[in-house]
Amino acid sequence: MTLPSDPNAMTAAALSAAIRAGEVSCREVMSATLDRIERLNPAVNAIVSLRDREELLAEADTRDAQRARGEIMGWMHGFPHAVKDLAHVRGIPTSYGSPFLKDNLPPQDSLFVERIKRDGAIIIGKTNVPEFGLGSHSYNPVHGVTRNAYDQSRSAGGSSGGAAVAVALGMVPVADGSDFGGSLRNPAAWNNVFGLRPSAGRVPSWPSQEVFFQQLSTDGPMARNVTDLALLLSTMAGRDPRAALSLDESPEMFAKPLAKDMRGTRIGWLSDYAHALPMEAGVIDTMRQGLSALESIGCRVEEARLPLSRDQIWETWLATRHFLVMGTLMPHYQDPEKRAQMKPEAIWEVEGGLKMTAQEAQRGSVQRTTLYQAMLSLFSQYDALVLPTAQCFAFPAEWTWPKEIAGTEMDTYHRWMEVVFPASLSGCPVISVPAGFGGAANLPMGMQIIAPPRQDLALLRLAHAYEQAIAPMLERAPALLRAA
Repeated sequence: MTLPSDPNAMTAAALSAAIRAGEVSCREVMSATLDRIERLNPAVNAIVSLRDREELLAEADTRDAQRARGEIMGWMHGFPHAVKDLAHVRGIPTSYGSPFLKDNLPPQDSLFVERIKRDGAIIIGKTNVPEFGLGSHSYNPVHGVTRNAYDQSRSAGGSSGGAAVAVALGMVPVADGSDFGGSLRNPAAWNNVFGLRPSAGRVPSWPSQEVFFQQLSTDGPMARNVTDLALLLSTMAGRDPRAALSLDESPEMFAKPLAKDMRGTRIGWLSDYAHALPMEAGVIDTMRQGLSALESIGCRVEEARLPLSRDQIWETWLATRHFLVMGTLMPHYQDPEKRAQMKPEAIWEVEGGLKMTAQEAQRGSVQRTTLYQAMLSLFSQYDALVLPTAQCFAFPAEWTWPKEIAGTEMDTYHRWMEVVFPASLSGCPVISVPAGFGGAANLPMGMQIIAPPRQDLALLRLAHAYEQAIAPMLERAPALLRAA
């Protein structure tokens, strides 16, 4: 194997093999990572709460000593890894982007962080998020704004914006993120990487005070290619008895080769909900590049229609969102001093939940069940469904959120993200794959591929085949990397 001068240019799978074989040391990898972060992060602000260099190099030396003794912990042995700043890492602040939580030191790791550490990763710090993870633009009063890997004047997306930019710029081999309403998909789309929202229950969430209702958000992986994405899922996934609704299937299946012939795969193209969603000029045109790539691997693409109206989906989303966010943020809202420091969107969510009756909350759950059944009806005709990942290209980083798209006013901070709601509400696995570059500024855009419930492996195989067809698109590196 001929190694590049910078180990961070390698795929995660290749880097893992090189470390295992002793062709590159964990110290060399850590040093190269920290050098790249020092060089690039000031321009984008993706990595926050970065740990001391000497401490991290010492941990890398420990991993090298383990490898010399034949004690490889797992496929991530010696990997530098930054955890999204909504998940707990013992000893590193988890701020949630909130000023009154900026010094919050969790007493224990989140479950998936335990698993990443178990497989040998070294936690170097956190990746930036919007305050409380609300909204698809990663800015907050604690760490500031994260900027797009391809255009630093633009948003990185969110809430896993820091994770997407860190991956796109090779500041980490792979990254974790989470997705409530597009938070793994939207930033992946805007930074030309892959982001997977797994099936509900695939990646258990712990610690959690509530393991039954809180089934809309899920953790998942981000990577520059599908093989690396699947490898990280193999680490993050798997049942844990503390998470009552976690899936019992072995995660080892995601670490196996993904190659499969996709000829004859039936794809339902949902477009923009039959022209019901406003889309920025260029988004649908960019999707056609992705659809052509699917056809080039033998898929049969047909126009499909979701048998629910835009208003039905929005009402279901809003009721579910208000109810769940209120439950999480209520303790902060009830403290007047903390409430004064919460961003308006967080207060709006809580107060929306407070206005709901128990009957309205229950009706939201019924409507969500109706949407799930509608998705199943489509999957009786198609193997996968396809939508744009976002309704607009990355907007200026100074904005809080886009107030209009294609002349249509956006009346809430997440109205412009409606295209991601069906997958979130149904709990189906969905991946954002790069679709092309477009719009007035020629920026990256992604395409959602949604698979039937719990068919995560089939989805990854389809995405892997698609990846082979878009190789030139993936080679289009951000200008920051080319300059470096």
